[in-house]
Amino acid sequence: MAEILTPDICVIGAGSGGLTTAAASAAFGVPVVLIERGRMGGDCLNYGCVPSKALLAAANHAATIREAQRFGVSAGEPQIDFAAVQRHVADVIATIAPNDSVERFESLGVTVLKASAEFVDARTVSAGGRLVRPRRFVIAAGSSPLVPPIEGLATTPHLTNETIFGLTTCPDHLVIIGGGPIGVEMAQAHRRLGAAVTVIDGETALGREDADLAAVVLDRLRAEGVSIEERTKVVRVEGEAGKIRIQVERRDGSTATIEGSHLLVAVGRTPNVEGLNLEAAGIAYNRRGIKVGRDLRTSNRRAYAIGDIAGGPQFTHLANLHAGLVVRAILFRLPIRAPRDTLPRVTYTDPPLGQVGLTAVEADAQGITTELLTWPYGENDRAQTERRTEGLIKLVVGRRGRLVGAGVVGHAADEITNLLSLAIGKGLTVGDLRDYVSPYPTLSEIGKRAATSYYVPYTRRPFVRRAVALLRRFG
Repeated sequence: MAEILTPDICVIGAGSGGLTTAAASAAFGVPVVLIERGRMGGDCLNYGCVPSKALLAAANHAATIREAQRFGVSAGEPQIDFAAVQRHVADVIATIAPNDSVERFESLGVTVLKASAEFVDARTVSAGGRLVRPRRFVIAAGSSPLVPPIEGLATTPHLTNETIFGLTTCPDHLVIIGGGPIGVEMAQAHRRLGAAVTVIDGETALGREDADLAAVVLDRLRAEGVSIEERTKVVRVEGEAGKIRIQVERRDGSTATIEGSHLLVAVGRTPNVEGLNLEAAGIAYNRRGIKVGRDLRTSNRRAYAIGDIAGGPQFTHLANLHAGLVVRAILFRLPIRAPRDTLPRVTYTDPPLGQVGLTAVEADAQGITTELLTWPYGENDRAQTERRTEGLIKLVVGRRGRLVGAGVVGHAADEITNLLSLAIGKGLTVGDLRDYVSPYPTLSEIGKRAATSYYVPYTRRPFVRRAVALLRRFG
């Protein structure tokens, strides 16, 4: 008879959300079983955020060397050892990995089962020959790269985010299907490291983002030599390693064949629901993932779902937020509501693009009356000293000056997004953004300047001018 474990919480998946849930619960002395079939740390550590940002860091150093002459420093064309770059990526993963390891979590008191999880019934999951029957489940099984049904793709060598970081030689010509954040980040990184790069997108690259902000990023990529084929459908893929042929059809009806040495598929992700036998547990799901309410509960009241598998935006920081919420709900019986319109996101190109809350288009679609405030990077003194004047900020302002959204593209926009996330998450107004004290010279002043512009029309109103005149007269 299989051994039966009866912890308070069973966490399925050891990615960011699952690990945070397990560690936080164990810190309160709660018995936890953590089940993971793959590598500890999940996609973020092994195939996503960490390796991609490590690769981008190397690529950005190469770009900095190329641009040094603009500052009176001669360095020449950088010499790139692609295998050493990938060793750097692997070293970063290895440095962080102990924080997510089986040994660490066992030292916290968590029981870790390295096995696949499969529900037996609404109360029980099977893993590695054991049965786990907890008080509550937290399903944090994540997502995997989506491989679309393109003719010939299944039999043609191709890369995903799970395999591209294993390359030891730089591609001669990397063709990327998908112009979302992953696609454009990898396009710029590999171009800067020496590859020819073509990006193919069926609609517009970075199509989810504000068009003006996305244009700044895409213009930079094109200036660096990345070819971007938009409104182009991939009809068929064929070839062998080193020589891939991609047949495409453009919106105008013309056709072409693009040849490359390597093919990266980056068209999105699919939730890891296969194999969990969710039907046995009475847990409803669809192609987007497990169906949850704002309280992150599934149709099985004993089970929560968090992170990528919960059917919403697929971000590590959202999975961590979900984890904190479900810990509050399970351990302290507190009501929780996952946020919808205040979540930040960043595309980590150079320049990066950050967005928090609603874009102007999204606000309009929801019937929210807004005013749009913009300010260019070129009007920021720090941007001038860095010679990084491309970019702008957009503030989406609702009634009574409340910030309902903000987007920024430009040097260090990823860091500026932190300030915008705080402002929007706390329901602040343009007045709050105007009045905070920003050290000079910093790039974050761009938000303050945009907020101040909200009040410029008031200076032209007759009653304001009369009031000022009276104060000057009698002051």
